[in-house]
Amino acid sequence: MTTPKLAFSVQEYETRIAKTRKSMEAAGIQTLVITDPANMAWLTGYDGWSFYVHQAVVLGPTGLPLWWGRAMDGLGAKRTVFMSHDHIFGYEDIYVQNPEKHPMQDLAQLVAAQGWQNTRIGLEMDNYYFTAAAYLSLVQALPEAAWADANGLVNWQRAVKSETEITYMRRAAKIVEKMHATILETATPGMKKNDLVANIYHAAISGADGHWGDYPSIVPLAPSGADASAPHLTWDDAELKVGEATFFEIAGVHRRYHAPQSRTLFFGEPPKKYREAENAVLEAVAAGMAKAKPGNFAEDIAIAFNTTLNKSGFEKDSRCGYPIGLSYPPDWGERTYSLRKNDKTVLEAGMTFHFMPALWLDDGAIEITEPVLITETGAENLCNTPAQLAVKG
Repeated sequence: MTTPKLAFSVQEYETRIAKTRKSMEAAGIQTLVITDPANMAWLTGYDGWSFYVHQAVVLGPTGLPLWWGRAMDGLGAKRTVFMSHDHIFGYEDIYVQNPEKHPMQDLAQLVAAQGWQNTRIGLEMDNYYFTAAAYLSLVQALPEAAWADANGLVNWQRAVKSETEITYMRRAAKIVEKMHATILETATPGMKKNDLVANIYHAAISGADGHWGDYPSIVPLAPSGADASAPHLTWDDAELKVGEATFFEIAGVHRRYHAPQSRTLFFGEPPKKYREAENAVLEAVAAGMAKAKPGNFAEDIAIAFNTTLNKSGFEKDSRCGYPIGLSYPPDWGERTYSLRKNDKTVLEAGMTFHFMPALWLDDGAIEITEPVLITETGAENLCNTPAQLAVKG
């Protein structure tokens, strides 16, 4: 049997499983079906581009997790999970995208074979990878089971990062620093946007400081001019222009751990309102970072940020941050707490988040954002990219 190249020690995986089981017990859940690929990876080490078909990790009342998925992807599980091969189960290809047969029928048989068909089973009810048809198939196939919404249960166990996880995020941060340096170095008026994005991808995947770059959960967001007044547009073949702002929301990634960071590039002399917005954002970020320390609430950062921002005459009506770490497309957030008013999540050392104080203006945007680590005494920006509007020409 080939030994998989694990990203973490077996002991760390066992610690994660113990934490998850403790949370399951508190929720009255005996069996947990995990379909979020980030949660699957965090508990077992599984890493593959197979989340377009149904797959899961099943954690029962005792024992190690079971990996379940398409049979051909079981080969990838053998190469990446920490469990022995007898914990890997694959379903036949006849179940793939077949309206007459649903893969969850096979999963139900696996659950029953373990003797867990009468347990209270937790499901991740609200994530990108678990469908209404999947839920209905399981309920029909396991009529004696009780069901519970376990959405976010594993996500919350991931909130405080281990030393190794923080190491991976620091490597990702160095990669995104290189990506922004590449933008500043190579972007010129008249350059086609897709050519610049190609440079960004090259910097991202080639990595930094001897550490390779993984693919990001979100593609580079790089709108210019009026398009930059919208937050989530990507790119085309339009040429970069003097007198326009372009923001770049990108992430360095190493071993699926993300360090998102945004900066805004302007060719020519920025208008007064851009300089005012820049100063307002930087002042508000400093106020928020002063509240980013263990024992404070997530909302404390947001309140300090927004209070300071409002004094400068600007408003932000969306949250100003969210947790980050291990993730798969289509999102690099961890989907637990948010930096916004009324979020009483207590900050702890080892938490990591994307401080996302973006301002969208009527003809563009200012994005100056940071990946942040809560330390024992405060907070640390994981990147050293200059925190200001980048100006060329």
